[in-house]
Amino acid sequence: MALYELFIIAVGLSMDAFAVSVCKGLAMKKCTWTKAGVVGLYFGVFQAVMPFVGYLLGVQFKDVITSVDHWIAFVLLGIIGANMVREARTGCDSCGEEDESLDVRTMLGLAVATSIDALAVGVTFAFLRVSIVPAVSFIGVITFTISVAGVKIGNVFGTKYKSRAELAGGVILILMGCKILLSHLGLL
Repeated sequence: MALYELFIIAVGLSMDAFAVSVCKGLAMKKCTWTKAGVVGLYFGVFQAVMPFVGYLLGVQFKDVITSVDHWIAFVLLGIIGANMVREARTGCDSCGEEDESLDVRTMLGLAVATSIDALAVGVTFAFLRVSIVPAVSFIGVITFTISVAGVKIGNVFGTKYKSRAELAGGVILILMGCKILLSHLGLL
C-alpha cells in the first residue's frame, strides 16, 4: 500500500474522531492546547491500537480466505463508509449531549466508539499485507493532529464542519474499498 493511500485511509478513519472533537471543542468554555492535546491523544492512540488488533485477528484467518480478501476489504470499507455518509446525511447530531469533561471514563468511551471502524480496516490490512507498525503509527499521528484541530475548530466555529467531515470520511472509505477491489480484479 502506497503512502498516499494510507494517508487517505487515515484521514477517512479520523473523520469520526474529528466530528466528536468538534463537539468537545464546542462544549469547552476555555479551550487550551493541553485540553485539545488530551482529546487528540485519546483518539490518536485508539485509532492506532484498533487497526493493530484487527490486523492480528485478520492474520489468523488470512490463509483461509485469501481468494476473497479483496471482496472482504471492499465490503467492510463500503459498509463503514456508507454508515458514515448516512450519519452525515441524517444530521445525527450528538453535539448537544457533549460536555467539556475529559475524564477517563468519558474519553475512553468516545475513543472506542470512534475507532471501531479502524478495527475492521485493520482486518483488511492483514489481507493486503500492509506493514502494520508504520501504518498504525501513521494513522495515530494523523488522527491526533486532526482531532486537536477539531477541538480548536469546534471551540471557534461550532458544528459547521461536523457533518461535512463525516460525509467526506465516508466517501473516502467507500472509494478506497472500490480501489482495492478494482486493483485485485486487474481493472486498475
